Amino acid sequence: MCGIVGYVGGRNAVPVLLQGLKMLEYRGYDSAGVAVFNSKAGEIKVCKTKGRVENLESKLYDSPVAGKIGIGHTRWATHGVPSDENAHPHFSSSEKIAVVHNGIIENYVVIRDFLRGQGYEFVSETDTECVAQLAGYYYSKSGSFLDSVYRVLAKVDGSYALALVCADCPDKIITVKKNCPLIVGLGKGENFLASDMPAILKYTRNTFIMEDNEVAVIEKDSVKVYNKKKEEIQKEVYVVDWTIEAAEKSGYEHFMLKEIYEQPKVVSDNLNRRFKSDGTGIRLDSIKLGKEELEGINQIYIVACGTAYYAGLVGKFLLEKMARIHVNSDVASEFRYKDPLIDEKTLVIVISQSGETADTLEAMRLAKRKGSRVLAVVNVVGSTIAREANDVIYTLAGPEIAVASTKAFSAQVVAMFLLTLHISLERGRLSLEEFREIKAEMELLPSHINTILTSAPNIKHFMEKYIGSKNVFYIGRGLDYVVCREGSLKLKEIAYLHSEPYAAGELKHGPIALIEESTLVIGVATQQNLFAKTMSNIKEVKARGARVLIIAMEGNREIENYADDYIYIPKTHPVLTPLLANIPQQLFAYYMAVGLGNDVDKPRNLAKSVTVE
Repeated sequence: MCGIVGYVGGRNAVPVLLQGLKMLEYRGYDSAGVAVFNSKAGEIKVCKTKGRVENLESKLYDSPVAGKIGIGHTRWATHGVPSDENAHPHFSSSEKIAVVHNGIIENYVVIRDFLRGQGYEFVSETDTECVAQLAGYYYSKSGSFLDSVYRVLAKVDGSYALALVCADCPDKIITVKKNCPLIVGLGKGENFLASDMPAILKYTRNTFIMEDNEVAVIEKDSVKVYNKKKEEIQKEVYVVDWTIEAAEKSGYEHFMLKEIYEQPKVVSDNLNRRFKSDGTGIRLDSIKLGKEELEGINQIYIVACGTAYYAGLVGKFLLEKMARIHVNSDVASEFRYKDPLIDEKTLVIVISQSGETADTLEAMRLAKRKGSRVLAVVNVVGSTIAREANDVIYTLAGPEIAVASTKAFSAQVVAMFLLTLHISLERGRLSLEEFREIKAEMELLPSHINTILTSAPNIKHFMEKYIGSKNVFYIGRGLDYVVCREGSLKLKEIAYLHSEPYAAGELKHGPIALIEESTLVIGVATQQNLFAKTMSNIKEVKARGARVLIIAMEGNREIENYADDYIYIPKTHPVLTPLLANIPQQLFAYYMAVGLGNDVDKPRNLAKSVTVE
């Protein structure tokens, strides 16, 4: 969940490390630090601090550090409170070895107790210091940096991406990963490592992805990669196809706002690539999921976390309604521990923006062990989930930097639309005429999103009106209820407001007791067949003093009789409304967060890529 960056080459490492850490701030963190080998002093210099990268930059300005090789880190606390002492990098007691680490060392207590028995003292509360101290212990025995790392790996349990430097080996960084993302970037006379591509994109687009249990020795003119048996292996180099501009704000105040406004293009890119040119179906790249394969599938399971899970719920609703196949859905962290009833006749769809979400990754591996076919819906090409799944649909959203997901959600929902249409056609549950009707409506979605975005000033006005709200309730029925769940999550994530989504028909079964004078209720009412029932629920909360903001399809002017405020989305096919109805929710959450003075792109306690369980 935190960030790693490393550099070895001919330039001063510190500016490279700081640039990389700034590009990884979106991942969420509470402290930052660097370790750089200073050739004049003949030792590793560590500078670290609680707080933002700018705090670290100020500290380095007051006490400059320079060197041609170094590692940097942004930490998201798991063991020990955010503090200077708990920030990475961590030293061995001899200060010969410094380490940065993403992930969790599960048996750190055993290692710490062993080392304390050997006379070692610890200065932090972290699990990571155990790795530094253990590496120092083995190095004192063997004098071999690489051998010491391998001996550490034989002792530690858990998930990790590790980068280590040694004062006696000032020409190399050693790095290794297990269940945490790590990439190596290749330059001329310099090489890089990072936990995500934006950290090094300014310097190189030539990379390769580290696999579990691989160890890389990175020097300025070479990178050697070894497997678990210490045998050298060859890696395939991947050229990143997006630019540094894609990971910058481009004049927007926040990445989140930029990404909200990128959604018309994201949706358009997906539709242009996926529809067959003759209008008879969907292109799923090389995925074989035709009538014959589908006849061998008796259920679908959709598994994801957070926002991706809500995109999956849209898929569940539509697949059952249109393709008439039984679909279960579950959050990945629960799916893993319930011994799910899946087998070789189950298609498991896993959804993850990063392709590295720890719970989703482990859920996928469980499904594969049980013999299920796994189809991954991911954004990041070459990510772990993408590599390990049987099939992949890439969502083509480009880099999403803001922690709160917006365009990735829309891309995932579009993937669910397309997958539903494909399966429905192949199962004979959708006629070609019906398909073409929905296709025509889908092709209008980018234009519809642009129309909604032009109403942003009005939504900002609603923020000013409702910014004093302490409790917010979202209500809707059917697909609208799914949209409510995502809208409520966004308000929690970035505005830090208590908000709860409810199926509107469940209000009278308890939650309506929470409605009082001036409570804000956001109703989503885009489903015409449920419109009258949703309006009756709106009347119920209005009768109890609630203030009501409704999102509805244009033409449903009846809402103006019940709502304090309203937002219309363009008229579209009923199955497509979740995509459009969610855009005003994103804008409302964004403006509420800005109005409350929150750090929109880096909300407290959250991380972009959740790589711990």
